[in-house]
Amino acid sequence: MPDTFRYASQFLFFTIVAVFVGYFSNQPVHRHFPEGMAQIKLGFAHGAKRKIDCRKLTAKEIAKLPANQRRPNNCTRGRIPIHVQLILDGKILYDDLLIATGLFQDGRGKVYRKITVPVGPHTITARLRDSKRASGFDYETTRQVVLQPYQNIAIDFRADAGGFLFR
Repeated sequence: MPDTFRYASQFLFFTIVAVFVGYFSNQPVHRHFPEGMAQIKLGFAHGAKRKIDCRKLTAKEIAKLPANQRRPNNCTRGRIPIHVQLILDGKILYDDLLIATGLFQDGRGKVYRKITVPVGPHTITARLRDSKRASGFDYETTRQVVLQPYQNIAIDFRADAGGFLFR
């Protein structure tokens, strides 16, 4: 009799725990962003042009350098800031200057932004300037998209692939 009572009480205890865990693993329902919205994710790392152009060394200058430091060009380390814009239906969602990373600002400028937008048809334009020009952009891509609820669109930038990539 005592074994039957013990097994029955263990079964009841574990059933209550399983029901408790099962219920709270699904309730309450939590959404990461609002109902009827979609998300645009802009994220990339890119190295801009150098602040000062590289200078080709002469044969005499190369010969003066120690053997382990000989190189054909003399380049400064700093890079210019990258100007990035993200436009949705003519409205600017993101506009920033990305400063190069690193101690000498010789690394890549980095961005990662999540932007919640309404669902439906939209025109998305992504622009980037990574050169010394004073105005305008070096890369510009426009896409017509129809966003569904809870859809994510990732926008990446790769200069070797021609600019912005929408995925």
